Amino acid sequence: MKFSIGGPLKLAFRPWVEGLENIPADGPAILASNHLSFSDSFFLPAVLDRKVTFIAKAEYFTTPGVKGRMTAAFFKGVGQLPVDRSGARGAGEAAVRSGIDVLERGELFGIYPEGTRSPDGRLYRGKPGGLARVALASGAPVVPVAMIDTEKIQPPGKVMPKLMRPGIRIGRPLDFSRYHGMEHDRFVLRAVTDEVMYEIMKLSGQEYVDIYATAAKRQIADAAKAQKQALKEAQKEAQKEADQARKDAERVRTDAQTETDRARERAEQEQTGQQQTGQQQSGQERDAKEESSS
Repeated sequence: MKFSIGGPLKLAFRPWVEGLENIPADGPAILASNHLSFSDSFFLPAVLDRKVTFIAKAEYFTTPGVKGRMTAAFFKGVGQLPVDRSGARGAGEAAVRSGIDVLERGELFGIYPEGTRSPDGRLYRGKPGGLARVALASGAPVVPVAMIDTEKIQPPGKVMPKLMRPGIRIGRPLDFSRYHGMEHDRFVLRAVTDEVMYEIMKLSGQEYVDIYATAAKRQIADAAKAQKQALKEAQKEAQKEADQARKDAERVRTDAQTETDRARERAEQEQTGQQQTGQQQSGQERDAKEESSS
């Protein structure tokens, strides 16, 4: 990926990087990053000398068809690990085990604590089930990473990226060895996750929202659905009013036409009556002349 995609990616987009010295030269480390775009998993590895292994949703590896097979081959080729996120605990045990395996090999493990892409560019609450458990079970340092403006390059749903410079800001490694052996304490997991998210927030400058991104996506989807339904109802009501207005106009036009027809009939009757009266007068005058002559 670094040679086939990384080089052209850096050449085309020229990403700027701060804090590159905070990435350990060797040994295991966890890169915990905010998640703004699909391209995050390409820009970050592209600027590093070391390999970074991310976990990816299993759908990227199981989609049927030619496109699905090509997608699966691509993600396998760049070192992504498939994880089934359908369980109640999200990535769950599979993500934890995958992360620990990567770290035990002395490699870099990349993870997005939010669990999914931000729907609106804000930073959402981190999920403690993956990041904190991997960090405490492995003892590896956690390096906070902030991706900057990648959502502007390739927003969700957009295929063609926009050429602009994204940024990557890397913070100092965080040591959580003081919590070693406490990876099953939910309060400790929450504290570790929140500390990492706070560092990411400082690096990224994002507005923090204390709910999960998945919940925010549901809210946005529900709001969009409600707005669509309201628009549909408004259009239906407007159509109903337009139909009623058309009927009223048609009734007024019909009444006006009827009144016009009646007026015409009255005028014709009056004209006929006048003609008959004129004829009668003419006849009487003619009779009177004849009598006078005789």
